[in-house]
Amino acid sequence: MKNIISMEKLLEKVKKIKESGSFDLSMEEDLSIAIMNLVSLEEHFYFTAEKTGKNEYFDLLAEVREIRKKLLAKMIDQHEGETWCISKHLLAATMRLIEVGTKLKSTGKNDEAEKTWKEAYRIYALFWGLRLKLINISDIKKSVPKLQEEKPKTKEEVINKLLDCCNE
Repeated sequence: MKNIISMEKLLEKVKKIKESGSFDLSMEEDLSIAIMNLVSLEEHFYFTAEKTGKNEYFDLLAEVREIRKKLLAKMIDQHEGETWCISKHLLAATMRLIEVGTKLKSTGKNDEAEKTWKEAYRIYALFWGLRLKLINISDIKKSVPKLQEEKPKTKEEVINKLLDCCNE
């Protein structure tokens, strides 16, 4: 997979864009963090609704979700394949790993916290690679051999094929 950009090269390209001033990365970074928090709020409203049995939390979830969708649309303008969902999940994973790292740090597990934060940053950098179109998705697709399409064998496999988390 020689066409996939290395993390170091990706971070260097982002740094150059930031230094050039051709793109307001500061505002974009703030927006990406806001989106991370909105995804977290969606999760919290879901679990609160389930734990309390109060459906009004689902209404709040839906409201927050609509805001998150509008803000993510400002950052991800092209929907190639599943880039929308990939971006959302990269941001959500970044936020969760930052939180895990913070909890590890608070319990004195400093080395583990630092490793977790580094992984969060790597995932965040992947988001920016997609956002700034520094990662060429078509090159990645050409590098990965296509798997044989198999017919589903179980009800679960049929359901998995029908469900599409990217259909927002």
